[in-house]
Amino acid sequence: MSRVLLFSTYDLGRQPFGLASPAAWLRRAGHEVRTADLTRTKLDADDVRAAQVIAFFLPMHTATRLAIPVIDRVRTINPSAHLCAYGLYAPLNAEVLRAHGVATILGPEFERDLVQVAQDFPLDAEATAFAGPGRTTPAGPPSFRFQAEGLPRLAFIQPDRSDLPPLARYASLQIGDARKVVGYTEATRGCKHRCRHCPIVPIYDGTFRVVPVDVVLADIRAQVDAGAQHITFGDPDFFNGPRHAMAVAGALHEAFPHVSYDVTIKVEHLLAHRVLLPRLRDTNCAFVVSAVESIDDAVLAKLEKGHTRADFEAVVAAFDETGLALAPTFVAFTPWTTLDGYCELLRTIDRLGLVPAVAPIQYAIRLLIPQGSRMLELEEVRHRVTHFDAQSLTHVWRHEDARVDGVHRSLEALVGARLNAPREDVFGRVWTLAHEAAGLAAPARAPLPSRATIPFLNEPWYC
Repeated sequence: MSRVLLFSTYDLGRQPFGLASPAAWLRRAGHEVRTADLTRTKLDADDVRAAQVIAFFLPMHTATRLAIPVIDRVRTINPSAHLCAYGLYAPLNAEVLRAHGVATILGPEFERDLVQVAQDFPLDAEATAFAGPGRTTPAGPPSFRFQAEGLPRLAFIQPDRSDLPPLARYASLQIGDARKVVGYTEATRGCKHRCRHCPIVPIYDGTFRVVPVDVVLADIRAQVDAGAQHITFGDPDFFNGPRHAMAVAGALHEAFPHVSYDVTIKVEHLLAHRVLLPRLRDTNCAFVVSAVESIDDAVLAKLEKGHTRADFEAVVAAFDETGLALAPTFVAFTPWTTLDGYCELLRTIDRLGLVPAVAPIQYAIRLLIPQGSRMLELEEVRHRVTHFDAQSLTHVWRHEDARVDGVHRSLEALVGARLNAPREDVFGRVWTLAHEAAGLAAPARAPLPSRATIPFLNEPWYC
């Protein structure tokens, strides 16, 4: 049996599910497993030297960028180890990862294949190409040809969090001056939608996988026993399977009525299933994240979001009526953003009373175009792209109006320096900067509506 070391470099301030789940599979198969969350602990050179298989969990863009120098360091410490990368962003960045010595690339349905990697050690990485589109080696296909229909269907098991740092060391739920310890789990993986800008689409391509209710509840129970008072569901869209979603929410509330939770749901689904909003509220849903992205219908059509500005405002009204908190997210800067349009976004957020509900970093989010992105299907986007940058792991694009890129840089610096400042204070500064840049007189702010305190996770980054 192999000695396996699993690394996480960043997972939105939460205890990494992508370490706990494969750890359970590997230990069940008899392998010796160590996990290392580098956001909470330093790299242990002795663990690296002892490992035969070293795998890096890459669920998102930031995690992948942070992993590259760690991979280089690990190769120096233990050049004989078999290096593996797994998760959503691994196949998207296969060529870059291979250039840094990663021998095996696994997608986001990785557990069974990761066990096989450990079973097969030692491997000749130059000569061996694993069968199946769920995994590639240096001889494999380019990352953007990853075939979603080949994603395995796994018999999910309860994750093993036994050697991860305590939940109390991770991001918490902020409710006024109070904080709750937060756990994390997944009831589904992938997404049945194909939003053009979404990094999930090149891998899952409109498919998703359901985790059985009993497995989800067992994971939640273990985290509640470890102190969790709130659960974040990491599903790309909790309502991809609404009946399954409400079965999970109901089981959670029945077992632990004191535990709150949050979910992510598309505007389109919130309207289609608005009858379920009271059930979310009544099962102790603290808030719902929804990727609104833009209030410009033309931009929403290019992104293929499946909703309009009017739909978004209807959802806001439905949430107010239900007494449920909405946490909208945005891609504020796209190739089609104008300074006037950006100011209109701010005025809309203000008018709808959403300033306390929007994380300040959302005002500075700029469209990322990773490998395999459907954004590259648009000729107007390809025209704005200058090159693929292996350091940023994105296709670099420039706005046709250089002022827009300048405002973005200014806002990024402004928000980045005030990540822990009150949301109202940050919004006021963004409001002033944006209107001045657009040559507009900043209008009077809308009076803040009387709403209950908006809960939020105190981890500010979202990509």
